[in-house]
Amino acid sequence: MIDLHYWTTPNGHKITMFLEEAGLPYRIVPVNIGKGEQFRPEFLAIAPNNRIPAILDHEPAGGGAPVPLFESGAILLYLADKTGRFIPPAADVRGRAEVLQWLFWQMGGLGPMAGQNHHFSQYAPEKIPYAIDRYVKETNRLYGVLDRRLADRAFVAGAEYSIADMAIYPWIVPHERQGQKLEDFPHLARWFAAVKARPGTERAYARAQEISSQPTVNEESRAILFGQTAANTAANPARPG
Repeated sequence: MIDLHYWTTPNGHKITMFLEEAGLPYRIVPVNIGKGEQFRPEFLAIAPNNRIPAILDHEPAGGGAPVPLFESGAILLYLADKTGRFIPPAADVRGRAEVLQWLFWQMGGLGPMAGQNHHFSQYAPEKIPYAIDRYVKETNRLYGVLDRRLADRAFVAGAEYSIADMAIYPWIVPHERQGQKLEDFPHLARWFAAVKARPGTERAYARAQEISSQPTVNEESRAILFGQTAANTAANPARPG
């Protein structure tokens, strides 16, 4: 059994997509980040960076004590290696490298840039045209990179669905809020429709609706999500400032 500490964000969806695809038994432990639950001591013991998702694997390979893990990319890689699915084995050096480089592309590029896009265009109390323009354009550039990559292959790393696709897809779901049109990226749009139609994806997003259909960011949650520093997090994490 795997405990998934989760909220309904793109990074959270990555892990439910894997777990549903792989058919691994898991239990969702909701962590309402809009209410500051990511700063509870029991969550920080697993995820010291106070970000979801995190897992506690009660049946790790080889047995022994449960394995805690945070960071969505690390979790995907761990689960892929645990199950032997959605990533080539170590002996397939080239195939594994294809998956890993696109997983890291999402973690280091698409996710952070789209996240800043969301922040400045949707959530920032002051609309800063330069910041909005900068991140909308960078998101557009990254969509172009992905579209070209998908021009001659079914999935991001080749013919087989992988953890790279699972990592990227949830960050494309809010494309309209990112100021992007999928019709401008035909290869990406074809891939997006194929991933969306997978039963594992459908089940994962249905689980999200079971947990919450309410927006995470509102006036009450804004300071919790965007107002943290090292000092006020340590002092009183749920009430920054």
